[in-house]
Amino acid sequence: MLDRIAWLLLALIHLMPALAFFRPAMLTRLYAVDAQSPVFLLLHHRAALFLVVLAICVWAAFDPGVRRLASLAAAISMLSFLALYWQAGSPPALRPIALADLAGLPFLTIVAWRAFSPA
Repeated sequence: MLDRIAWLLLALIHLMPALAFFRPAMLTRLYAVDAQSPVFLLLHHRAALFLVVLAICVWAAFDPGVRRLASLAAAISMLSFLALYWQAGSPPALRPIALADLAGLPFLTIVAWRAFSPA
């Protein structure tokens, strides 16, 4: 049960950016990017990738067979953002995202440890 809750919390972290795939207007509102800009297309595609991570985390909550893949996907998503955030000088506008990813790291550590531990 603890595993399922942790996976669903990791999915929740990826929910808001994934919703932008279905509601592209969120991208304009959140990032002040014009819908005609090539950057808008990249951000829309980024939302699709967040949807993939969200789906994998929800799947992992109910199917232990995908938990190794899900651990890897969530780790790449969260750790890569945190590394890029710090390399960019920790921009204040992105602090809430960094804090959400940081808050999720203990859950990611637990589920990854359990996914890769021998049964």
